[in-house]
Amino acid sequence: MTSRGRFLLDLAKRFLRSKDSDGFLSFISWVSVAGVAMGVLALTVTTSVLTGFEHELSQIITGTNGDVVLFTRGSPIQNVAEVEKKIRRVVPELVNLSPSFLAELMVSGPDGVLGAILEGVDPQTIDQVATISQRITQGRMPDKPGEVAIGYAVAERIGVKEGDTLRIIAPFSGDELQENSENVVPKAFDAKVVGILKLGFYQYDSKFVLGTIGFVQDQLGLPGRVTSFRLKVQDPQRAKEISDRLSENFGYPYRAKDWSQFNKNLFYAIKLEKAVILVLLMAITLVAAFNVVSTLMMMIHDKSKVMSILKAMGLRQKDAFRLFILIGMSIGVVGTGLGAGLGLLMNEVLKRTHLVQLPADIYHLSFLPVLVEWSELGIIIAGALLICLLASLYPALQIARRSPLDGIRYE
Repeated sequence: MTSRGRFLLDLAKRFLRSKDSDGFLSFISWVSVAGVAMGVLALTVTTSVLTGFEHELSQIITGTNGDVVLFTRGSPIQNVAEVEKKIRRVVPELVNLSPSFLAELMVSGPDGVLGAILEGVDPQTIDQVATISQRITQGRMPDKPGEVAIGYAVAERIGVKEGDTLRIIAPFSGDELQENSENVVPKAFDAKVVGILKLGFYQYDSKFVLGTIGFVQDQLGLPGRVTSFRLKVQDPQRAKEISDRLSENFGYPYRAKDWSQFNKNLFYAIKLEKAVILVLLMAITLVAAFNVVSTLMMMIHDKSKVMSILKAMGLRQKDAFRLFILIGMSIGVVGTGLGAGLGLLMNEVLKRTHLVQLPADIYHLSFLPVLVEWSELGIIIAGALLICLLASLYPALQIARRSPLDGIRYE
């Protein structure tokens, strides 16, 4: 830094710490700093929460369904080996796949009956494409016929726990699952609850019943058939492209969905909400910018005589302009740094303690997730500093254009 630059920086510090006018100028400087800090703090925490919400949902969905799901909208698939072979040919990026059999039915317990989704999975391959086994909070994953794991909300609503017997009622079974069937004979069977799941998404936890694929196929009278395949791919960000490719190559009655298409409306709502809140909360920073303008204008009035003397002694117009830009940006930098620091601290507290609890049946998640996206934080910081810079321009131009005689005459 040049000697002139050091001089301007030292002068800016003196002006900001001024005790003239009974310290009022110094006080409103700190008010301006606090205003900028509050705006940055609010933006940092809010965007981190919304980003965390989006990330947590995507982790739960991919952990439950895999990156891509290929399923049939018609009869259960009979030629399983051929379909698997074709999937591997169409998707060279495939890491692993796991077949499953899914059916909508009812489950019964001591406290009532509930509509549920029974899914049979392959114990040998499910852990290669999903993280369901990591979501077991009590007991273990089912690995034998006659065993099931159920969502914690299902357990609470029908009054069953680990070790109890669950009654499963299937409205359809066997050939009745085929299209155009006219014979409907409900079937009921029992299963032992060996595990309680907490997938983290209430929509799943309130309906999910998991068993082995062979057990589900046998009980529903369709041995060897499946309804869907979970896929794990090398790059989850290309899941949409891969799902489109699968849909094109397989055609009706097959359809593929990537993880982003599950609860698509919810993801869209989060993105829209984030954009709206960013705009609204930026208004806080804009209000703080008015405080910066007020601070600088009062400083011009308070330091009028000092600036006139400095100009008479050789302070150039551009140096006066730079001085007040420096003062305004100092307020912006301190306020932005303070706000970002406090925001990151609050985010860490929320992340570690799950201090804010949510009703899962309304917000899907039971806690307030937090994830700091550094690119978003960088945009917030850059935006706050830009607003402070723009707010400093008018006062800086005013003081730069003043004649040295104006300040002395005013005094």
